[in-house]
Amino acid sequence: MQTIAKTKITVETTVKAPVERVWKLWTEPWHILHWNSPSIDWHTTYSENDFRVGGRLLSRMESVDGKDGFDFSGEYTNIELYKHIDYVIADGRRVWVSFEDKGNSTRVAEIFEAESENSPEFQQEGWQAILDNFGRYTESYKEDDLHYEILISCKPDKLFKTITGEDTFKEWTKPFNPSSYFNGSWKKGSKIEFLGSDKNGNKSGMVSRIRENISGKFISIEHMGIIEKGIEITCGPDVDDWQGAMENYTLIPIGNKTNLVVDADAAGEFGEMGEIWPQALDKLKEVCERN
Repeated sequence: MQTIAKTKITVETTVKAPVERVWKLWTEPWHILHWNSPSIDWHTTYSENDFRVGGRLLSRMESVDGKDGFDFSGEYTNIELYKHIDYVIADGRRVWVSFEDKGNSTRVAEIFEAESENSPEFQQEGWQAILDNFGRYTESYKEDDLHYEILISCKPDKLFKTITGEDTFKEWTKPFNPSSYFNGSWKKGSKIEFLGSDKNGNKSGMVSRIRENISGKFISIEHMGIIEKGIEITCGPDVDDWQGAMENYTLIPIGNKTNLVVDADAAGEFGEMGEIWPQALDKLKEVCERN
């Protein structure tokens, strides 16, 4: 039986960044969440990447309004550091990605086999838009994101409940604010407020939304504004620097323990919390292992 060759489509861009940074931001899930979308109407809510030959990649892409979504997954077939990444999509189509080191810039090219439901022109436009978004993110990226890991002696489900429980949340977040609490829901898509009293006794904090919630595994929070003296502020110079910043919790089981990975954008006042995070995570460990 004769095999019909699949149409191959190419997209490419040149990123004004060294290949080491391009490679890092292309392959790490925390960064994939920031750039893997073709337009402002779509975003990636969850990503995991077992980056080795035979390992699997997975990104959950959804419309911002939550009405549509799909999983994009595949298996790596070839990896050559800083040069090539090849994988097979779950539906059997192949993708080849090349990275050409040009010193202070990097040429990234993707060749992929087209699917049959949409026109080649439509597919090329979508993949090119994502690649262009990657380029913009990489060129503007600053090496100051917050990243923490801590091993906690409990299983992921218990840790997850400790992070999000009303009473336990108040305990482990005291290093940020002794009167810390939350108002709202941890359900995906829900609005949630992280609150406490300022030095004058006024209600202050952040207004956010739950971008993703996979019980016992992953939480993603997107910050939308601040609350000052009980008033919600979601636009203007006070929030422009860090509006849209993400704060993610990844729970990785290791036997009867859990490795908690916290990633956060160090935008605006968020960057000033760098020294407080280790204290809060130590408190979280204490609360989780005590109960």
